[in-house]
Amino acid sequence: MVRLPGGVWTVDNHLQPLQPLVPPSFLDEPGRGFGRVRSRHEINGDRLNLREGSPLCTWGKPYDGRAGANVQAIGKSRGGQTTKIHILTDTLGRPHTLVLTAGNASDMTGADLLLPRMPRVRYLIADKGYDADRLRKALRHRGTVPVIPGRTNRKRKVAYDRKRYGNRHLVENAFCRLKDFRRAATRYDKLAANFLSAVALAAVIAFWM
Repeated sequence: MVRLPGGVWTVDNHLQPLQPLVPPSFLDEPGRGFGRVRSRHEINGDRLNLREGSPLCTWGKPYDGRAGANVQAIGKSRGGQTTKIHILTDTLGRPHTLVLTAGNASDMTGADLLLPRMPRVRYLIADKGYDADRLRKALRHRGTVPVIPGRTNRKRKVAYDRKRYGNRHLVENAFCRLKDFRRAATRYDKLAANFLSAVALAAVIAFWM
């Protein structure tokens, strides 16, 4: 049996090579093969994994440069793995545009997703998290007046309509109403598309029906 593996040769097409069942050294010297780190040539020389544990191959899904959690809008924040919901509402506080980002993403990431979907409006009310010069410039270019207070660490103070900013409670009310739906308040869905659909359905039931 020691000479049997050597009598079987590999096929020359290199597509599905027929390899020896076991290397000759394994049958010839049983005590010397265990506990020895095999070289890369020895590992590729036989297809049979003669040990318990994970296979020695490097097969797997190709990495596309993006983490799976980030693709599904999940990120680590103070409360653990969470998801942020960004909402655009009308003057009555009814949501009409929803996007998701990971919990550790900045509010400006959500603003970049919302801005292309925003209709032409005269005023946009947002909190300090959306205070960025590039966002203000983009809004003015669209003919929209930003009603966004400046951050406390901003070197140059910005002026905004404080009276109109008082209407921002409509957005907070919308979030409070959506959290009445447990499916929207707590994410149980693995896929971001499913969770976004659940939030959109809750918004339709709560505000548009």
